Amino acid sequence: MSGQFLTKVPKGWILLACIGLLALNLRGPFVAVAPVVDLMQADLGFTPVMLGLLTSIPVLCFALAASLASLTTRKLGAEFAVSLTILGVLAGVIVRSAGGPGPVVVGTVMIGLAITVGNIAVPLIIRRDFSPMRQGTAMGVYTAALNIGSFLTSMVTAPLAELAGWRVALAAVGILAVIAIVFWTLAVGSRTAFVPSRTVVAGGQEHPAVKGSGWITAGLTAGFAGQAFSYYAVTAWLPSYLNDELGMSASAAGAGSSLFQIFAIVGGLGVPFAAKYFSTTTTTAVTVGLLWTAVPAGLLLAPELWWLWSTFGGIAQGGGITLIFIAIIKLARDQASAGRMSATVQGLGYCFGAVAPPLVGFVHDTSGSWTPALLVILGSVLMFFVCTTLAVRLVPKGR
Repeated sequence: MSGQFLTKVPKGWILLACIGLLALNLRGPFVAVAPVVDLMQADLGFTPVMLGLLTSIPVLCFALAASLASLTTRKLGAEFAVSLTILGVLAGVIVRSAGGPGPVVVGTVMIGLAITVGNIAVPLIIRRDFSPMRQGTAMGVYTAALNIGSFLTSMVTAPLAELAGWRVALAAVGILAVIAIVFWTLAVGSRTAFVPSRTVVAGGQEHPAVKGSGWITAGLTAGFAGQAFSYYAVTAWLPSYLNDELGMSASAAGAGSSLFQIFAIVGGLGVPFAAKYFSTTTTTAVTVGLLWTAVPAGLLLAPELWWLWSTFGGIAQGGGITLIFIAIIKLARDQASAGRMSATVQGLGYCFGAVAPPLVGFVHDTSGSWTPALLVILGSVLMFFVCTTLAVRLVPKGR
């Protein structure tokens, strides 16, 4: 690490802060669209389908470009990949806010591709640069910061759009990217940050291969698919459910559903802590699975307690993704296999996440009721519960 004024700060703390700043940029830029869709539609004449795609495009990029992002990280180095992520997000935000319908779509694709690289690079850096005892905490900080970025962006975008217009509101997300690239450059040095170096990916803990690792990876992939489907389905449709079933206003339903986002911070930070005192392979996974299951089951059986189910779901979705990433870090025998495994799990998993909002919406519209839609989400939650629990219990301890 370089930077004269940072020399007195422990390297691990600096890197952890940079990972947190990076994570603030990995969900907020596409979450920011939802609060201003009406303004964008009035200005650009987008159809509802096209407006939905503006949120779905980044998730599709996560699914379709994960392998390419893994290759980019291996060939160019993890530090350069992080710089590419931040600069790509900044460029995409600027393009999206600069013109008509075309630039909006192009900028959204740029944001999705850039974030995909970051999704792959961060777990590799955590595996390489943190001791096994601290990897879980670092991953928890990362996933917590993802949700902090989403929450802050969701809360600020609409008021800012009322004052200065939707273009300024969406462009303002780039401020976080500017802050992140400045701190990242100071932390790792300009040469490391901006000059590709394949050797940077090397290093980290190396372990013997785990028997049955292919089956474990398949289980983690299925678990991540259930996690992603459930997360994006609840994120997309919880406000509509609260409006339809409980008669809440649009603003109240949106504010209420924010519980699902903000309590992910508790899950992201709580899973590594719990794993130190309980069994990652049983107690922690089962607890997260039960909390996830409470969301669709609770909304079906006791919708008036929506605030409780939203809280449980927030803890579960933050804890679930943290649990799976920690398992990948511990299961992989080296950096290259960690990158490939992460690309497989995220690539296939996010395919399910991308289809969740339209599929759940279709089920609701076809049936005219939220009950079948919630049953679909219950199925995906149970898929996460069973597959993740069975997979992580086979990951070796102490590595």
